Amino acid sequence: MTTRSSASGTSSAVEKTPPRWQADLALATVALIWGVTFVVVKRALREISTVYFLAVRFGFASLCLLLMFSGAFRKSDRSGILRGLRGGAVAGVFLWLGYILQTFGLKYTSAGNSGFLTGLYIVFVPVISAAVYRRFPQARELIGIVMATGGMVLLTIPSVKNEAGMNRGDLLTVGCAGAFALHLLVLGYYSQRERFEAVALGQIVCATGLSAISLFIEPPKATWTGQVVFAIVLTAVFATAIAFALQTWGQQYTTPTRTALIFALEPVFAYATAVSVGGEALTVAGVCGGALILTGILAVELKPARGA
Repeated sequence: MTTRSSASGTSSAVEKTPPRWQADLALATVALIWGVTFVVVKRALREISTVYFLAVRFGFASLCLLLMFSGAFRKSDRSGILRGLRGGAVAGVFLWLGYILQTFGLKYTSAGNSGFLTGLYIVFVPVISAAVYRRFPQARELIGIVMATGGMVLLTIPSVKNEAGMNRGDLLTVGCAGAFALHLLVLGYYSQRERFEAVALGQIVCATGLSAISLFIEPPKATWTGQVVFAIVLTAVFATAIAFALQTWGQQYTTPTRTALIFALEPVFAYATAVSVGGEALTVAGVCGGALILTGILAVELKPARGA
């Protein structure tokens, strides 16, 4: 068991670093939560406008995170909390941008195109990391990325439109993938230097504020059914507060490239949920795609990576 120094302003504090598998398991849990809640969100968005849904979801999640971390904040120095909140706010800008670009992109492209193009962030993360931080992925990580990307193609290809060239929805969704990649990298940077609790809260508060401002672009509309309320509570508590807390904690102990690769499990979980709950047909392409993603992740996980 190794140790790492805390970057929360108390330089004398030394905390134990957990085994890497615990961080990877936390990130896999995040992918599971996001994948399982996808069907719930899709159904709820029929009765509530998207930006309004995001604003309420992020706002409720901010309150949940504040309650979750109130004890940790009371024990921390104010300067450390402020640094973490500022770092989280930077990550929150890219998080919000990714959601918005993906949402508006869906107006002009198919769900299949959106799913595949959003998944490009798995490729963007190591490319941007190498360009900005000079941190090049290992051969095993590259192999895993190629396999996971191929799996995502198989999972999404049945619903991808047969079009020549890219439309504006596709371009917006590529921008979404870039924003999510930058979010992953920025979150990894600050989570390893500041209190993860403050970073986690800062990004969600920032996303809440930006979503609220965006209501001037898309006026709020909602039919407050039980389904909408359930979706907001479920996604705010589990898919936002708990999920982003786990992601921020987990990224302290692993690389952004490995994080992106583990998040390739999200469409696998989403597909499994769509088949078991949503009535979607199980296809050979879907099974092969999921198997290829799992194989790509195992190719990396069976041999621990160098220090993150």
